[in-house]
Amino acid sequence: MSHRNSYGSTGNQSLLLPESRFSSALQLEQPSGRSSSSIDLSRVDSPEDEQRTVVLSTQSEAARKQGARQLIPKNLAVSSRPKNRHHTTVVTLPPDLSWEDYDSDLGDGFSLRRNRRNKSYRAAVTSLNLDALPSELQTEVLSPVGEEKPVNQKQPQKSGRKKTLGRIRNRKHAGSFKDEPRFYQEIKERGLNASSLSTEDDELSPTEPPEEDQGIVVKNYRAAYMTWSQLQQVKDLGILDTISPEERKRQEAIFEIITSEYSYLHSLSILVTHFKESADLKKTMTTTEHHHLFSNISVIQDVSKRFFEDLDRRHQKHPVIRDISDIVNKYATQHFQPYIVYCSNETFQQRTLQKLQSNNQAFRETLKQIECSEACGGLPMISFLILPMQRITRLPLLLDTICQKTPKETAEYYAACWAFKAISKLVKCCNDGARRMERTEQMYTIQKQMEFGKIKHFPLVSSSRWLKKSGELAVYTDDLSIFRKAISIKSCYLFLFNDVLIITRKKSEESYVVLDYSTVDKVKMEEETTDAKLHLKLLMSPSSEQTILVAESRLDRARWITALHNVKKSESIANDDLPQYEATKAYMPKAPDELSLQQAELVIVLQEVEGWCHGERMRDGERGWFPANCATQITNRTAMENNIQRMERLRKETDV
Repeated sequence: MSHRNSYGSTGNQSLLLPESRFSSALQLEQPSGRSSSSIDLSRVDSPEDEQRTVVLSTQSEAARKQGARQLIPKNLAVSSRPKNRHHTTVVTLPPDLSWEDYDSDLGDGFSLRRNRRNKSYRAAVTSLNLDALPSELQTEVLSPVGEEKPVNQKQPQKSGRKKTLGRIRNRKHAGSFKDEPRFYQEIKERGLNASSLSTEDDELSPTEPPEEDQGIVVKNYRAAYMTWSQLQQVKDLGILDTISPEERKRQEAIFEIITSEYSYLHSLSILVTHFKESADLKKTMTTTEHHHLFSNISVIQDVSKRFFEDLDRRHQKHPVIRDISDIVNKYATQHFQPYIVYCSNETFQQRTLQKLQSNNQAFRETLKQIECSEACGGLPMISFLILPMQRITRLPLLLDTICQKTPKETAEYYAACWAFKAISKLVKCCNDGARRMERTEQMYTIQKQMEFGKIKHFPLVSSSRWLKKSGELAVYTDDLSIFRKAISIKSCYLFLFNDVLIITRKKSEESYVVLDYSTVDKVKMEEETTDAKLHLKLLMSPSSEQTILVAESRLDRARWITALHNVKKSESIANDDLPQYEATKAYMPKAPDELSLQQAELVIVLQEVEGWCHGERMRDGERGWFPANCATQITNRTAMENNIQRMERLRKETDV
């Protein structure tokens, strides 16, 4: 009603230019005693039709009630108009804007066109021909100041094409995953979820974010860009109507490898450009530290760029991608060897980063400035450094998804299986390389710290030996009935390797005196469940005396028992009844018996003690402890069964 009153007020008669023109023109020769609302317009538009009259809505009886408020039922006003109708807006036209500009596809006129007052007014305005007015009326027609062109003269368009405000130009790349590159840390490939193998509409279902956790370094809530079915080219060609649902799911899995590789490449470019090539950051460290921190990341970036270009070239040929397994197989066997070098450097990388963050203030300040920049998205550098490990361990899972969605006994299926086998073996080499470097360096360090004294010396360094767990435990004696860690002779420091257990006395922070050692097959360690003092019974050999050790907590005792039992019994597990957890954030181990986790990795949990879980990583069978808040439990029974089947396939291909 406020719009109607505003039109009727004398102060707003200039709001609508054509209305004022028609009103003034029609009132010039109005006979006395005759209402302006009943002027016969037929002689203007069509002299032959004497009885036809056109009444403008603004000159109707209702519109002439100036300043009066009219009430109508609210439900009538709401229900009578469709929900998607735009609200009416009063528009004041500038002097240099004509009605044709207002109704054109140029500039702001496109949006203003939808805001006309009503259909009756539009019909009256557009149907009236001003050129047909008598000459005596045309001389008195009002025109705005500065208007140089006729009102009805339509502005010519160039090249005969209709202006579209860039809609056609934007449609060329509409829906392309290259328009808005995302960080690889912030996406989660649907192919990582084994339950999607049996869920027909899983590719289109949104990813639900977990509960807020301030400890999560990188949150992984969104899917990788759009799905293949959402591509504009797929919709325009009607491909979804011509292929089967199984083929659609296969295309989704193939397309996800392409989009996720593009996101991964984008994050690698940020790591190289803003961190590795930063002159300010390089000044805060030595050349050796810089090499340990970034290793051969530039080489990996070049390989990833070529890999994506080959995948994208295959995608550009036709929306329906026949296969990409040959490309994956080629790169896994010929070009992805730099990943092994990078993963082998992981130990030096983590140690160097911890050292710089602890002892180098200039490094911390410079790094913080780079991480807070808009280009880096506020993500920490460690989330970029672990990207190659994340990507190379996810590729077998994505290839496995393609294998399961490809029809059996076809050329594409066998090609996908070969690619899956090749990338799985590459991942195994990466894992072995990382473990080998870490274990070799650790064994040399421990060898230097050992003092055998009167105990028979034996060579500790071996390619087949590595540390499983180490730590200090108190020795329980009857005469004291309590333990005192301050007295060195009443405590011992244990080194548990995969084949031998060494008991030492800590001499200094970097020196240990060997008291006894034995092979693990002769060692017996039991916990006293009825004792509240967390006792451990240790028997080094059948002929030796039993030693009672005391752990600091139930968690410490459980970790020692688990470490020794896992050394003796390392067989794999595949029990559907055991709980399964999915990692919600990456976890870097701080002790030999802890398990490293990448985001979205699956773990079979064997036990949980005081906020820590002991489990087995499903992709390679590695066991260890990790904080319970790093993962969430999987409750879907179908998903758990699919995870077990996938685990068996992965371990078969990687010979775990």
